[in-house]
Amino acid sequence: MHVFRLFAALVTTLVIALPVSSHAQAQTNGQWSEYDDVFEDGARHANIWQWGWTGIYATSLAVNAYQSSEASDPDDRFDARVGVVKSALAVGGMLTDRQPHPAALAEYQRLKASGDLSGVQALGLQLAQAERERRGWGARVSSLVVNGVAGAVIAADGRESDGAINFATGMLVNELQIWTQPNQASSAINRFQPANLSLGPITIPGEYALHVAPQQVGATWRY
Repeated sequence: MHVFRLFAALVTTLVIALPVSSHAQAQTNGQWSEYDDVFEDGARHANIWQWGWTGIYATSLAVNAYQSSEASDPDDRFDARVGVVKSALAVGGMLTDRQPHPAALAEYQRLKASGDLSGVQALGLQLAQAERERRGWGARVSSLVVNGVAGAVIAADGRESDGAINFATGMLVNELQIWTQPNQASSAINRFQPANLSLGPITIPGEYALHVAPQQVGATWRY
């Protein structure tokens, strides 16, 4: 009888434990899947963005170089020479100021292989911070200087309106460049905020996510 009771208790324990274990495993797999999307999509977007804008500026450089000597209008040749300088600086900037996402993906894969979820969370926060900095006012300073000088040079040639148009066009292109950068980590940042739930003497580590909709604001906590 005691053997039967022991066997029944063991079976009951397994029946209860297995679903919990399966749920925890599924939850962990879901976490990795979310991180996979963020880091892999970010790196893919970064490569497309990097080479796409490099190609745009390289094409602009080639066109301006041609126009600087072949345009029939002297003003067009002058503006093209200014454009050559601007485009060359832009190409150089694209080649030297690389997006952080490909390097972050390589580090993520290393951390994932070792199962270091906390390290991945910290990496996601660092990447989100880098994305925010690349969209901040500091990212506009160099463009402001270059386009300001270019516009002033054209204005000093006696064409103030053309100088203003050149400046405004250059700043608009720079804004497009900034806002088309990858921002996968920034968009997902709330899914990766670490949080601890305290219930008296018990502390349960986990994560929280904020959900903002037009008619409601909510939060989800997971462990």
